[in-house]
Amino acid sequence: MEILQSQRVELMVGVAVALVAIGAGTAYYFHLSNKKLKGCLDPESFKEFKLVKRTQLSHNVAKFRFALPTPDSVVGLPIGQHMSCRGKDSQGENVIKPYTPTTLDSDIGYFELVIKMYPQGRMSHHFREMCEGDYLAVKGPKGRFKYQPGQVGAFGMLAGGTGIAPMFQVTRAILENPKDKTNVRLIYANVTYEDILLKEELDNLATNFPSRFTVYYVLNQILRCGPPPMNKAMAAHLDALEYTPQMQFQF
Repeated sequence: MEILQSQRVELMVGVAVALVAIGAGTAYYFHLSNKKLKGCLDPESFKEFKLVKRTQLSHNVAKFRFALPTPDSVVGLPIGQHMSCRGKDSQGENVIKPYTPTTLDSDIGYFELVIKMYPQGRMSHHFREMCEGDYLAVKGPKGRFKYQPGQVGAFGMLAGGTGIAPMFQVTRAILENPKDKTNVRLIYANVTYEDILLKEELDNLATNFPSRFTVYYVLNQILRCGPPPMNKAMAAHLDALEYTPQMQFQF
């Protein structure tokens, strides 16, 4: 009898601890959502952030994690906007290129960039040479896209290659916000299977939010966040499908 009572008490304590943990996690999410935390970026001048972890994802793709000034700092990047990164090319000349982090302000204390390094890319050279402990100069936020939760019922997204970064950022922000009921349908095009970036992360979102997020992988040289010739071609196809300019956005 005493054993049964002891087990019952342990079970009740375990349930109580679990509920407290869930409640604390939910409260912390809303704390981050409702509290206007000051971001670390400056739109007028470059600030340097230390590379604390580099993870090679394939022969020419790596994930770079940069530390923010404190463990409680946020990068301060509005959903759908990007940052300008400055580095040195192979000739030692300054080069600046825009990138969108795969992290959100709910990822406190750091931000991450997933970078594909092209053989002749000027900024690719800088990232290829970066080692843990090095610093990256960053300025921002930048961009015209300003997303507000629930502003549309659904998003149709087209991405090619490294153009997945802003789409992933927006999708994460939508799906991880319990107040946002927006649905997302993503078509993601690459040349080969090995070129697909963030596939595991995208598949996890599709598994965790099956009724709200669907991703279609296309392997060919096709697609709207990418170089000008691609955007021009896709714009013509979307016009033919009667998507008005107001229904489209080009990063």
